[in-house]
Amino acid sequence: MATTPINVFKTYTANITTSDEVIYTTPANNTGIVLMAQVANVTSSAATVTFSHLDNTANTTTELLKDFELPGNDASGVISGKFVVQEGNSIVASASANNTLKITLSILESVNA
Repeated sequence: MATTPINVFKTYTANITTSDEVIYTTPANNTGIVLMAQVANVTSSAATVTFSHLDNTANTTTELLKDFELPGNDASGVISGKFVVQEGNSIVASASANNTLKITLSILESVNA
């Protein structure tokens, strides 16, 4: 008999634009745990990143990192420790310029009991 896994590890990647882009939304009946979030500047010019949590239920955005400057050809972790993203909530990011920053998220999704 096949069973559905309780925990699933996933990787999400995206180019960050000047608009607030939803990078990840926790699926229904799950809790997401961001294990790692790294932003890479793929150009030689400095750029800034804003990394936020969006509570879709309360329609509230909370910046976790605001206008963080990342030198050209460099990368940085944008969270320290783990970050819980409840069912239906999202991770959002924006950059000071298009085609400069890329983000990688490592996420553990757990089925809610």
